[in-house]
Amino acid sequence: MKKFLRLLFIICFGSEKTSDLALENLALRQQVAAMKRSIKRPQLRCRDRLFWVLLSRFWSNWREALIIVKPDTVVRWHKKGFKIFWKFKSRPKGPGRPRVNPEIRDLVRRMAEANPLWGAPRIHGELLKLGIEISEGAVSNLMPRRKPRPPSQTWGTFLKNHMINMVSIDFFTVPTATFRILFVRVILSHSRRKVVYFNVTSNPTAKWTAKQIVNAFPWDTAPKYLLRDRDSIYGVYFRQRLKNLDITEVIIAPRSPWQNPFLERMIGSIRRDCLDHVIVLKENHLSRILASYFQYYHYDRTHCGLGKDTPVERLVQSRPAEGGKLIELPRVGGLHHRYEWREAA
Repeated sequence: MKKFLRLLFIICFGSEKTSDLALENLALRQQVAAMKRSIKRPQLRCRDRLFWVLLSRFWSNWREALIIVKPDTVVRWHKKGFKIFWKFKSRPKGPGRPRVNPEIRDLVRRMAEANPLWGAPRIHGELLKLGIEISEGAVSNLMPRRKPRPPSQTWGTFLKNHMINMVSIDFFTVPTATFRILFVRVILSHSRRKVVYFNVTSNPTAKWTAKQIVNAFPWDTAPKYLLRDRDSIYGVYFRQRLKNLDITEVIIAPRSPWQNPFLERMIGSIRRDCLDHVIVLKENHLSRILASYFQYYHYDRTHCGLGKDTPVERLVQSRPAEGGKLIELPRVGGLHHRYEWREAA
């Protein structure tokens, strides 16, 4: 509206030449406005886009005169044209690299197979000494893909090799009904995934933690390796007890619980199978619950890592010849069950 009022003011008080130009501008604007009402989206050709792109480069007030599209659209046209221009400039000038002679291809492959320790630089140097002009990159592309070298012993291999004489140790926490936090110390043997020892406390100290090692391995039952994390509770007392028991400690990397997989998985099983379904009252209550669960864990619960066997080997029971009754024995307060065949009465 302001633009129309300004044009009207120019017509009334301007010169005759200026008034004619203003009237022509007003007429054109009125027609454009009428066309804009009747045509929602005008059809633009490539030359129309090129016109506005060039106009935007040479006229600073082009945005004010633009009506049919948004100014951002013109900018997008300009970027697209710039991309097309440089794609045209960067087009390949010729047919590409010349093909490598088939004899040289076969020679490179034969050298690579006969010398498995040679890489592309060594084979390229040998070809240069034979008077064959070829780039090192071409030699690298012509070489057959070799199988990767076997890596050094991985962490999983280490755990597997020392599974018989290794245990792992860790804490996990359990909240009580009164919002106290109890700490559970668990020691797991890797060979058959047995829980060697566990204890519950509300105030774990360095001396208490060191004492659990002695309680877990009396006399000559200590393992050769003990796997643990970098908790600060494993201080001087703990390390001295391990040294006295002739146990070598293996410390995992910082923030790497995956390096202690067996115990981490077992703690998850304790939570999913037991603690997520009960409310703990106090220390003695938690100890009884865990003792009941570990009894089920050792003798009844099948383990995928043991070929669907239990930590304490469970014999396969055959069905009675004449009938038989399948009974279920409740475990862990009825959270789990064990199934057995009994002869029909």
